[in-house]
Amino acid sequence: MISRRHFSLATGAAALGGFQLARAQGDVPLVLGQSAPFTGPAAQLGIQFHQGAKLFLDQYNAQPGRRNVVIKNLDDGYEPDRCAANTQKLIEEDVFALFGYIGTPTSMAALPLAVKEKVPFIAPFTGAMSLREPFHRNVFHLRASYNDETALIVKQLTHLGLKKIAVFYQNDAYGKAGLDGVTLALSQQDLKPVALATVERNSVDVAPAVKSITAARPDAVVQVGAYKACAAFIRQARKAGYGGTFFNVSFVGTQALADELGKEGAGVMVTQVVPSPYNPANAITREFSEAVKKAGAGTSANFSSMEGYLAAKVLTEGLRRAPGKASRDGLIAGLESIDRQQFGGFEVSFSARNHVASKFVELSMLTGDGRVRT
Repeated sequence: MISRRHFSLATGAAALGGFQLARAQGDVPLVLGQSAPFTGPAAQLGIQFHQGAKLFLDQYNAQPGRRNVVIKNLDDGYEPDRCAANTQKLIEEDVFALFGYIGTPTSMAALPLAVKEKVPFIAPFTGAMSLREPFHRNVFHLRASYNDETALIVKQLTHLGLKKIAVFYQNDAYGKAGLDGVTLALSQQDLKPVALATVERNSVDVAPAVKSITAARPDAVVQVGAYKACAAFIRQARKAGYGGTFFNVSFVGTQALADELGKEGAGVMVTQVVPSPYNPANAITREFSEAVKKAGAGTSANFSSMEGYLAAKVLTEGLRRAPGKASRDGLIAGLESIDRQQFGGFEVSFSARNHVASKFVELSMLTGDGRVRT
């Protein structure tokens, strides 16, 4: 994990280096605009995703004859108002596309601006259906939806005979999206959540939620929050004597959650929407691991950085397929032409009417020693 100060300095230097290289090649770089949390309780999500995307783009830009692609990133602290202001600024600066936004409430604040100005909005780090429906021509999703993730969680729990399921969720559009997914999956088996409780965004005040949910004695708790709040809930629930299972959706930030919990993370489940960055059986994992190794200190392999790496890889494939000179419409056409293409074992499919690349979801488990098993 790198410090936020060093992250900002390194990012700025790298972006500047990219611009200098592009000028040396006599070509202006394509600039992707990213608003994400780089400070605050959700900072590791933004830092890790950006690290992964930059890792791929550094490789891409090093190839001769390619027009450089760089990321201009702005910190929104995982707050919608700040994200909207950042997005307006990036659009006014005429960035080529918006890329790698982190979170549902922030992405929802940016979406109307992107749609109005017809700026491509690529690979937001969210599975909310509200960003997928209604369909927008300029919006592309890499990851499966929260409905897909929560369906797998409920299937797993009910298969084990665990039907008393509670939901601890963030009190905003993200939490509501996850709650809707759990409720839908349970309703298909004539079940309902046995208890519901919330936490405010960027808060770890979970005591009321712990009291409410543990009183219902659920078999399992599905958590739809960021890593700080979810870790606080798990710790306090266990201290209160709760012995059930915890399931999290991918947005929690798996490595960040493991780091927060330490030994207390043993047995905590997390759904994943990209291949494991730790399983060398996957070609994309071998490629990613080699890139991390070459990059040296300051870059780490985890699910969030893997998603950033894949997102940048898919975006540049869209550029490669784009007809004529690079343009926003060309990028959209290029991405839409990607049909059942394998990216090292991760299949991506788009079309003119489908801008959701994947429905891939699998379960992982924290081991208590900072590792993740899939």
